[in-house]
Amino acid sequence: MANILKGKKIVLGITGSIAAYKACLIIRGLIKKGAEVQVVITPAGKEFITPITLSALTSKPVISEFFAQRDGTWNSHVDLGLWADAMLIAPATASTIGKMANGVADNMLVTTYLSAKAPVFVAPAMDLDMYAHPSTQKNLEILRSYGNHIIEPGTGELASHLVGKGRMEEPENIIRHLEEYFAAKEGDLTGKTILITAGPTYEKIDPVRFIGNYSSGKMGFALADECAARGAKVILVAGPVQRNTYFPVQRCNVESAGQMYEETCKHFPQADAVILSAAVADYTPEQVADHKIKREKTGDMTLSLKPTQDIAAALGLMKKEQFPDKVLVGFALETNDEQHNAEDKLQRKNLDFIVLNSLNDKGAGFRYDTNKVSIIDRNGKTDYPLKSKAEVAADIVDHLVAVLKRDVQS
Repeated sequence: MANILKGKKIVLGITGSIAAYKACLIIRGLIKKGAEVQVVITPAGKEFITPITLSALTSKPVISEFFAQRDGTWNSHVDLGLWADAMLIAPATASTIGKMANGVADNMLVTTYLSAKAPVFVAPAMDLDMYAHPSTQKNLEILRSYGNHIIEPGTGELASHLVGKGRMEEPENIIRHLEEYFAAKEGDLTGKTILITAGPTYEKIDPVRFIGNYSSGKMGFALADECAARGAKVILVAGPVQRNTYFPVQRCNVESAGQMYEETCKHFPQADAVILSAAVADYTPEQVADHKIKREKTGDMTLSLKPTQDIAAALGLMKKEQFPDKVLVGFALETNDEQHNAEDKLQRKNLDFIVLNSLNDKGAGFRYDTNKVSIIDRNGKTDYPLKSKAEVAADIVDHLVAVLKRDVQS
């Protein structure tokens, strides 16, 4: 996945809340993603977590007071505000939120906030009554009107249904807010809409049985996250898999090849590029029984199949006749004559490039966390070694970005 936070300078403000211990998890998460973190803590914050702990995590002295020593050395809130790519205040108490909203600059954290030129993210943390109080809500609205990003408390998947609003959002979701901001602002797919299909399709035989395949959707979901991490609006048409993306996407859940065909064709006109990574069934039963088919004591059962609608071919035709500027990416999972079959599919279905992987390669294909692919276009073939599917997704999206840029330049 694109490392959006790598090299970013983050000022982390910590206030006097019981949730201050979660700042350690935020710091670890940010540093793991390549960010540089400078902690600024209020005097009350030091009652909940020690500067020594925070300094050990950031490898930087923690800033709390205006004057670092008694020899006249002082901490410049102006320099901090100019240094930062973002300022995150987590946890943010009702008291600190009120000071920020009304310019009460009585500590190093608030003065740094008032000097910050970078975007500011605020993660409130307090009990429900304090959070719901009109004065707190008014102060939050003031901060929003100043352009601050309020990370609503207790709204993430991990938020307790018993605590609900008021509880600070979970560290991983707070970090995700920063990633989404920088992805939308700086990503090389910013402003683009990418349509992606993922997972298998199930073709019903009767109410309890279906024809399907072993696709887990891992590759398609990795592609969705990679595109979203680079700033794209992602429309994900997903077959029946129990999987979620890290970044928010517009998800359309389908079951059958027919449903995937309809949903993909519906969204195709608004997409700048389409990545067809789903393992779509080639055949579906001619008749679907409306009741469970019972096992007969004698005789075989014959199942008549008919071809499904070819999504890649349909989009390729639409591209040729109506949308020549759209980029169309296909996948080919082969067991023999791999390159020949992939090149044939590239031409027949009017694809811009095709991603080939073979079931003969160990660690590639369905269910694995890894994949080994080749990218084939009209200029030739590029082979890649075995990698994680997240890394493979980055390679594929790199190629997609290059094609989109080439089309713009031409």
